[in-house]
Amino acid sequence: MMLEQTAIEFIEQLSSKEPVPGGGGAAALVGALSGALGQMVCNLTIGKKKYAFVEEEVITILEEIENHKKKLIHLVDEDAAGFLPLSKAYGMPVETLEQKQEKQEVMEVALRTACEAPMAMMEEMLHILMRLEFLAKNGSTLAVSDVGAAALLGQAALETVSLNIFINTKAMTDEYVKEEFNHTTRRMIQRSKEIRDVVCSLVDKKIGK
Repeated sequence: MMLEQTAIEFIEQLSSKEPVPGGGGAAALVGALSGALGQMVCNLTIGKKKYAFVEEEVITILEEIENHKKKLIHLVDEDAAGFLPLSKAYGMPVETLEQKQEKQEVMEVALRTACEAPMAMMEEMLHILMRLEFLAKNGSTLAVSDVGAAALLGQAALETVSLNIFINTKAMTDEYVKEEFNHTTRRMIQRSKEIRDVVCSLVDKKIGK
């Protein structure tokens, strides 16, 4: 797994001329960091008498974020694997009409495959963001700024991943599939912005920004 490397190794690999990891992998890492910050807030809330009334909910959120974070980590490798067929398809010859038709058919399948992991990443990131709103309202006030940081990082990561979907759908010829991907992606971006804004508004009030 790519994220089993040290942070320095991953950064060095990311900065190389190799096609993977790329923006999707980097965004998934940021999304996982967003989740980790949310978990830190959970851990700072659990066990405190002041927050005993929400402890059960916070424990559940801690476990849920852990599941979404793990999925994001695995999706870094799935994203890399999903891009390889597309990379090969771009290199197919187009000297004859038959070759052009074959390339287009292969490309169409590869483009859909290349969208699957980024779409799954966005879903996991959105699930994490949805749990941050509760933490912003009820989590430890000592870590409220970290909830804001988690929301900002998570939303930025989600929107970053969306670029991988849009660049792939642009090359699709199947208009129905293209619009289906684009519509779902835009909907998740909008929802993520709404959650980020709510969380940041709550945080701003608590820190007196």
